[in-house]
Amino acid sequence: MSSPQRPDQPMIAPSILSADFANLAAEADAVRGSDWLHVDVMDAHFVPNLTLGLPIVESLLKATDIPLDCHLMIEDPKRWAPPYAEAGARNVTFHAEATNDPVSVAKDIRAAGALAGLSIKPGTDLEPYLEILREFDTLLVMSVEPGFGGQSFMPEVLDKVRTIRTRIDSGDLRLLVEIDGGINADTIAEAAEAGVDCFVAGSAVYGADDPAVAVEKLRAQALAARG
Repeated sequence: MSSPQRPDQPMIAPSILSADFANLAAEADAVRGSDWLHVDVMDAHFVPNLTLGLPIVESLLKATDIPLDCHLMIEDPKRWAPPYAEAGARNVTFHAEATNDPVSVAKDIRAAGALAGLSIKPGTDLEPYLEILREFDTLLVMSVEPGFGGQSFMPEVLDKVRTIRTRIDSGDLRLLVEIDGGINADTIAEAAEAGVDCFVAGSAVYGADDPAVAVEKLRAQALAARG
C-alpha cells in the first residue's frame, strides 16, 4: 500500500473510545462521512487501561465501510500489530516507545496490507525518529498522555507537528500527520494551523447531539484554519 498524499480536505477520525461499546455498529453508522474510524487498543501494560482487541476490530470491519485506524497502545507490536493489518484495518499505528526496532514492525504492517503509523507520546523527543519516518505512512502525535479519553489538549506538542510539516513541505518526507488527544472545537484550529492532516476526536464527536454533523463542523473548522 503506497503512502497517502496530503488530503485536499482535513480528515476526521472519530474515536470509538468515546462511543457506546454495547452498540458499536450503530455508533459507527452515526459518524457516516468520517474519513477513518479510530480504534484505541490498550493492553493494560503499555498504558494503565484495557479496552478492546482484534476480535472487536474484526467485527467492526464487517459492520462499517469506514476505514479503520487502529492505534495500538500495547507492548510487543512486532507480534501483535500485523494481524490488525491482515484483518483489514486501513492504518495500523504502534508506539515508538514500545519497540527497539520500529522499522521492522512497519515493514511487517505494510507487508500485511495496511498503512504503517508511528506514534509518539507527548514527552517523547521527535528527533531520534526523523530519519526512519520514510519507512512510515503516518505519524500520530499524541496531544495527551495515552491511556484515557477526555484529557486536555497539550499545545506544546504542536512544535513536533510544525517540524514534520516543514520536512513534508520541503519534499524530504511523504507522510500523513495525525493528532490524538483533546481535539475539539476549541483546539482543532490551532492543530490545523500547525500542519495536522488527520484529527482524532472522541467526546467532541460522540458527545454531540448529532455525531455526523459534529464531524463536518470540525472538518470545516480545520479547513478554515489551514487557510
